[in-house]
Amino acid sequence: MLNFKSKKLITSFVALSLVILMVVFAYLRSDVKVINLATYNMLLESGIIKKAVIEDNEVILYSSIEKYVIVKDGIDLQKLLEQVPIEVKKENPLLDDLILLAILGSFIFGILIYAKKRREIEVKREDEQKQSAYNIYDPFGKTVIRPTTSKLKFSDIAGIDEVKEELQEIVDFLKNPLKYRRYGISLPRGVLLVGPPGVGKTMIAKAVAGEAEVPFFYQSGASFVQIYVGMGAKRVRELFSYAKTNAPSIIFIDEIDAVGKARGGMRNDERESTLNELLTQMDGFEDSHGVIVVGATNKIDVIDEALLRSGRFDRRIFIPMPDFDDRVKILQNYLVGKPYEGNVHEIAKMSVGFSGAALSTFVNEAAINALRDNREMISQDDFSKVRQKVLIGKKKVLSFSDEEKKIQAIYQGAKALCAYWFEVDFDKITIVNDRLKDVDLEIESKTAMLSKIKVYLSGMCANKIYFNDSYSNSSEDLVRAREIATSMVELYGMGKKLIPLQEDISNILDEAYGEVEKFLEGMSEPLDKISTLLYEKESITKSELKEIVDELF
Repeated sequence: MLNFKSKKLITSFVALSLVILMVVFAYLRSDVKVINLATYNMLLESGIIKKAVIEDNEVILYSSIEKYVIVKDGIDLQKLLEQVPIEVKKENPLLDDLILLAILGSFIFGILIYAKKRREIEVKREDEQKQSAYNIYDPFGKTVIRPTTSKLKFSDIAGIDEVKEELQEIVDFLKNPLKYRRYGISLPRGVLLVGPPGVGKTMIAKAVAGEAEVPFFYQSGASFVQIYVGMGAKRVRELFSYAKTNAPSIIFIDEIDAVGKARGGMRNDERESTLNELLTQMDGFEDSHGVIVVGATNKIDVIDEALLRSGRFDRRIFIPMPDFDDRVKILQNYLVGKPYEGNVHEIAKMSVGFSGAALSTFVNEAAINALRDNREMISQDDFSKVRQKVLIGKKKVLSFSDEEKKIQAIYQGAKALCAYWFEVDFDKITIVNDRLKDVDLEIESKTAMLSKIKVYLSGMCANKIYFNDSYSNSSEDLVRAREIATSMVELYGMGKKLIPLQEDISNILDEAYGEVEKFLEGMSEPLDKISTLLYEKESITKSELKEIVDELF
């Protein structure tokens, strides 16, 4: 709607246009000279007149350079016709008026369009000035939380079959909530994806949204932690408010450890208020809202316990580094549409320890190498040439030589066998890492703790038996075993005496090592089979391990 200022501007333009039209019309009319009969006869006799046009009651005479006009009834038209051609212009004043009106209307319309565009520019400038002023007070004012629609599906992501199964019921709940509500079933409000960098946590969250066909709200944990007091908590409230409005929906908080670190120690009031608001919001919405919160982290050990308790992120899905079969599928996925000749299985063998993101870089660098050499096909040699480049560019990527792979297969095979035998629960153990389940129990027995220690010491013990040497791959497991033994002695009084003694910790570790050594010496046949399977497939599940043990015993 136009304001007073805009109306005044348009009125001025219309008045100006009318004046311009009148001046133009007068100019066009004044270009014709009015002559008398004597002048007409002189011009006609001198041969200056070239053409004549009869228009209404006037005759317009055209010379080479000028126009003249005389009254029609005052001259002899027959005589004029003998000397010059005469054109009779049909009378159509209505058409002339329409043409003039059309010209005038077009001119005015152009002025209106110009005025409207100018006003839009002014309004936009005013809004920007207001927003800029508001942003000084509210730094988040310029950032609008908008949901995205994910087109990613589980079929687009290779190598996460087990993860897909765990998330399938989340997808089904978002697509068919009434089916679950009818039976009073409530699914976890929060799902925490735990895994090393580059394994595809964000892609998996997007695939869940794509499968369920629901809005997807993405936020980074770091975006909540600001220097402005109260802004992080405000941002959390806004995020959950938008998600509820668009329910069913998914909130995905990447790197949630940035905002969800355990409270205490080095105090940060702004971060703590943001975390408190996140806890409140997760408690505040009901299952019926249809909002699922998905978090991602590679540092679950630093996350506040309140965030992991029941009713918040009570479901945790561990995403391991891809094993051999997973890498084959991922590589095949990335090579689709690329001219490639070679054996994908061989490339998978040379990329032990590569994450999904590292494999993407691996394929891309190989393609660049082929292009650099002006070859139309990507070959296996391209992957061999760029492998070291990818390794240097990717910190924390584990990559084993064939000899190291054999050592690691024995090491992880012993852990898998001991975990199964001593009833330490796990999903899958790979050549790179294990998936031992840390069950949070209020009461845990000394036997269960000793079993865990035996599992963590079994790999080092197996390498000593098979290769008569010790290796550096046992460092993390040794730390875990010492932590458990220390807790047994210092916290739970499980040493020889109730008063903690350093020698009690050593005795527990030494006794556990001796027992697991005797056990592995008598289990060489199943350990050989398990290690061979790990060497070839790079992973072994609990069911596969059970088949091997049941077959031999």
